[in-house]
Amino acid sequence: MRITTVRDGHTVLQTASAAVGFTTAAGPGSATNVTDARWHDGVLDLTLATTVPGDTVNYRITPSADRYRVTWSVTGTSAATQVAARYDLASAGHWYGQGEAQTPDGGPYTRQPWPLDSGTVHDDAMAPAEYLMTDPFWFTERGTGLWVDTHNVMDVSMNSEQHGVFGYAIKDANSMDDTVFVERNARDVYRDYIGITGTPTKSDATPAEFRTPLFNTWAQNYTAVSQQSVMDYAKGLHSAGIPLHAIQIDDGWSTRYGDFDFNTKFPDPKGLSQQIHSMGYDFGLWVTLWINNDAKNYAYAADHGYLLKSKTDPTKPCSVTWWNGTAGIVDLGNPAAKAWYIAQLKNLQSTYGVDGFKFDTRFFDESCATYPGYSALDYIKLGAQVTGLFDQQGAGVRLSWTGSQKYGFVIREVDKGTGWNSLQAGVAQAMAISTIGYPFVETDMIGGSLGQPPATKDVLVRWAQAASLMPLMYSSTSPLGVSNASGSQTYDAQTAQLYADAVRLHQTLAPYIDTQVNRAVRTGEPIMKPLFFDFPNDHASYTVDDEWLLGDALLAAPILTTGTSRNIHLPAGSWYDVLRHRVVHAGARGVTLADYQASLAQTPMFVRLGTGSSPRLMQAMTQRGHQ
Repeated sequence: MRITTVRDGHTVLQTASAAVGFTTAAGPGSATNVTDARWHDGVLDLTLATTVPGDTVNYRITPSADRYRVTWSVTGTSAATQVAARYDLASAGHWYGQGEAQTPDGGPYTRQPWPLDSGTVHDDAMAPAEYLMTDPFWFTERGTGLWVDTHNVMDVSMNSEQHGVFGYAIKDANSMDDTVFVERNARDVYRDYIGITGTPTKSDATPAEFRTPLFNTWAQNYTAVSQQSVMDYAKGLHSAGIPLHAIQIDDGWSTRYGDFDFNTKFPDPKGLSQQIHSMGYDFGLWVTLWINNDAKNYAYAADHGYLLKSKTDPTKPCSVTWWNGTAGIVDLGNPAAKAWYIAQLKNLQSTYGVDGFKFDTRFFDESCATYPGYSALDYIKLGAQVTGLFDQQGAGVRLSWTGSQKYGFVIREVDKGTGWNSLQAGVAQAMAISTIGYPFVETDMIGGSLGQPPATKDVLVRWAQAASLMPLMYSSTSPLGVSNASGSQTYDAQTAQLYADAVRLHQTLAPYIDTQVNRAVRTGEPIMKPLFFDFPNDHASYTVDDEWLLGDALLAAPILTTGTSRNIHLPAGSWYDVLRHRVVHAGARGVTLADYQASLAQTPMFVRLGTGSSPRLMQAMTQRGHQ
């Protein structure tokens, strides 16, 4: 049994062999052939025989103008515990979507296949509570797309179980509910999905947070951060004239994880806050809902029922392991626990002059029981409610799944390494997250971290230049120098100057970015998007992973590798080359600028002529060039 989707006489999507799979107590099975078909009341009902004696699949297709819905379930000797679907990759051209991708060659930390089918992807824990930014939505070059309506844990693979096949299994399920979108191009499929998720009701970041970067201490110090190191960090950036809006202390400031007291490395946290404020910066802290077993707050929270309960023994807190030990998680479904946690944060604000927070870790774990009346998906909403009470200072929050788009949070990527491959992964990942409905994206902190030796001068500068052409800039490594447990690196005066130049370029673009933010809130349109979103007939653009459109009028083509040149693809139309002060006519099919030269001080970018934003953007770029 195979489902083939045809538009204008051409196949645009097709299921693979063994397209319908399931697991029961009897073992794995799959549908084989159609034994009965009935068209009635606008739906097609199929009965499918299976490889398991006595088991059948009831399969329904419900078509509408631009999509069709597929619902099916297994009936027979025992209920299915897992259901799965499989698609032929080549039938739809290139594939995109999902968000951050796990791969056997470093993803999502140092690798993000773009398009997805260019790599091998396997995520066996994709779900609302996963730490990665993912949505159960995929779209293709040929204008088709898939949305899986589930809150359960999924096992997703592309070129993994079998080369050329995309498949997903839903765990702890007896039925499948998928929507297949059929449109003219990928951008229209994206709009269909946004019609389901909803558009952002607001942007959680302020205009100031879009205009200049947040500097967070993580890559600069890791957990060895101290009051003295924070002051040296802030003073150095201030003296170097690096524009920024906040200094934020990451992990390493508290006595224990889950307690809200400063440790002895911070003898005068209120004085530190005052000094940061005197420089004109906001002051922020890293926080988590995970309370380690050795924390003072653990016994208090456990005694008061403030922690998520164990699934197997609801009289005990759920025990979870994370990168900092063993912990319980504050149960935001419990109103008293939620109020207690919020009060802890507000006390930090009033006592020490803390302006905002970087929220880390997850709001739920599938190994735990939900609060009565709640589902795992509800904890996304609960997490959004709590974090939305506070200024996230441009650090955003890692919160995703279908419907989370409406909260309008800034989305920061998962940790990256410090090499060229991580910069490249960060760019592709920002496009991947943008095109599942989260427009307010930023890479992981400029220069990366991940316990690797500090970034070289070239990587740090090129990363800052790339980030300057994205919606937000998120920083850590000081362009003056960095010393942490993974190594030390001293940068020269040119590094600081080029870093500051990148931030000032971003400031120049701020009015244009503000316009894109307002548009994203109004329509859900990505701010950072792949070239083919605006140029669907440009076949070359579907594999371009190192260029993007910022809004409709600016094409970014920064250098993301060693050296001072690259090839640049310009789609059809006329483009103003900002570096060369010339107009490039790309013709009807586009043009490739081979071996385009750009020194370490230069960032290739092009203004698309003829859009509503082009005149103001041209004026801003011209004025900047004369400064």
